[in-house]
Amino acid sequence: MNSVFSRRVFLHAAACTFILVQGKALGTAGKAFAATPKTRWGLIVDARRCANECAACVDACVRENALHSHDRPATDARWIRKVRVTDKTTGFVSRFPVMCQHCASAECVRVCPTGASYRREDGLVLVNRHLCIGCRYCMLACPYKARGFVHEKTSKQAPGSPRGMGTVEACTLCVHRIDAGGRPACVEACAKAGHGAMLFGNFNDPTDPLAKRAVAFAVTALRPELHTDPGVRYQGVTP
Repeated sequence: MNSVFSRRVFLHAAACTFILVQGKALGTAGKAFAATPKTRWGLIVDARRCANECAACVDACVRENALHSHDRPATDARWIRKVRVTDKTTGFVSRFPVMCQHCASAECVRVCPTGASYRREDGLVLVNRHLCIGCRYCMLACPYKARGFVHEKTSKQAPGSPRGMGTVEACTLCVHRIDAGGRPACVEACAKAGHGAMLFGNFNDPTDPLAKRAVAFAVTALRPELHTDPGVRYQGVTP
């Protein structure tokens, strides 16, 4: 058997093992939630409550996912970032966090040649690092510039967020926390900081506070003209 074929067989087997283990964990971990179409996890970010100089959400993401700095700002991992947007009509300035938007019609998934970028039944868009070949097509396709590439060797990794040099990565909405019945680290940090600008929940459950707010108040998608149907929506932002 030639080496190329052997490598392909190994990668396929590893990927299948990863998927099976992940699926089993969802169904057995205490208060865990199974990935099902009945659920669509998402966020509503209220830019009006987002403090200008606050970086609690960014710092929490770094800690939770062990995104160590290598003192190279251009290539250091950044799964969530604060942006400044000015309304050209009114001059009003908004500052708010942007991360992977977990789109229903995800361009990253569409262009991925190996299936490494995929969307779970509960709406989370993730990267299977066993299948990622580092081509970065998904990074080019993402209209929100929400994906990054691991340029450096990784060490002291967080158990819930394995990373590997030569692969693409992005915000997972702290999938390891969600599957255990928790909330994303950024949401908890924002609440602890006293701002409450980020609300996490299930868009498909009409009794969920997230779904109620989406119905009761004006929430918008970033770049709605693209029709990506993101799972992250915003208040107080002019698209």
